[in-house]
Amino acid sequence: MSPFQFALPGRVVFGRNEAQKAPALIRAFGTRGVLVHGADPARAAWLLEALRAAGAELRTVACGAEPSLPMLEGALSDLRGFDAQWVVALGGGAALDMGKALAALIPAPGGIMDHLEVVGLGLALKAAPLPFVALPTTAGTGAEATRNAVIGLPEHGRKVSIRDERMLPRIAIVDPALTDHCPRGVTLASGLDALAQVIEPYVSSKATPFTDALVRPVIAPGLRALLRLMQAEDAEARDRMAWTSLCGGIALANGGLGAVHGLAGVIGGVTPAAHGAICGVLLGPVIAMNRDHAPDPARLHEVCALIAAELGGDAANAPQTLADWARGCGLPGLVAQGLEPDRHQAVAEASLSSSSMKGNPFAPAPALLCEILRAAG
Repeated sequence: MSPFQFALPGRVVFGRNEAQKAPALIRAFGTRGVLVHGADPARAAWLLEALRAAGAELRTVACGAEPSLPMLEGALSDLRGFDAQWVVALGGGAALDMGKALAALIPAPGGIMDHLEVVGLGLALKAAPLPFVALPTTAGTGAEATRNAVIGLPEHGRKVSIRDERMLPRIAIVDPALTDHCPRGVTLASGLDALAQVIEPYVSSKATPFTDALVRPVIAPGLRALLRLMQAEDAEARDRMAWTSLCGGIALANGGLGAVHGLAGVIGGVTPAAHGAICGVLLGPVIAMNRDHAPDPARLHEVCALIAAELGGDAANAPQTLADWARGCGLPGLVAQGLEPDRHQAVAEASLSSSSMKGNPFAPAPALLCEILRAAG
């Protein structure tokens, strides 16, 4: 067995209604903190009130969209001089990424570009991040278990990461009740992202026995849960999706991803499309490409068999069956999400330098990636 390593959040608290423990756990890190929330501050009011009742002095940061460099710069400027002792984020992957980035950069002596990958220097943090606590309200990105924060750079047309092992949340509180009654479109897109993040690490060239043990058992139950949630609200299905998302986050942080996320990072930088929707529409075509071109496609055939068992039909057509099902549930194609065909070549070429693409089971040429983009259009 080849050597491997893995790193995890300092503590994971998983279960329905476990978020009630958050105020005491957070307050143990000190009295002064930052609360990052999504577009609707009312969804975080319960935590804000509980923390204040526990004696915390708070600043709040709204993150109503996927974080960009200007948003991050503005938040850091607003927090200058506050002397925060911790950061907590309650929301979807965007809010969690913003919180993770703030926890990393508030104590950092240099500028943001010192630490951004690809377009910056990509340096490790010189100072330890503030304690960060993550409470996800969607089941998709797994950001509660990853060591990076994704930041959009509109002027570069890219999304890139700040990455450091110390950015792993000190505590991840994964309470599926926080995802109950999530809008259907968000549930679909985030759920397909969660599925991509358990499928890609399983077929990744960087897969390890640890990541295999996490993701292989949740691929079929995760898809089954998403099928159920497209039919009706279901607490048990929400629980399964939250677990799938957490497993995917841990696996991608310790293994690798692939062409879905390699392409998605570039597309997200040149369109206003949501990350989960991009990943969702790419997933079927990328599975088919990898199955047909990877030097050892055994795991891809296995994934296709799992998909076929849940969606019906035969395994040979499973990637298309998955794509058709997602479209039938309302997932828009890439053109509707803002990616015009004349951008395909540039997107394909730019994706080759992404960290995610390095985990794909083979190195795809730009021409093959353009076929994926056309199929997902």
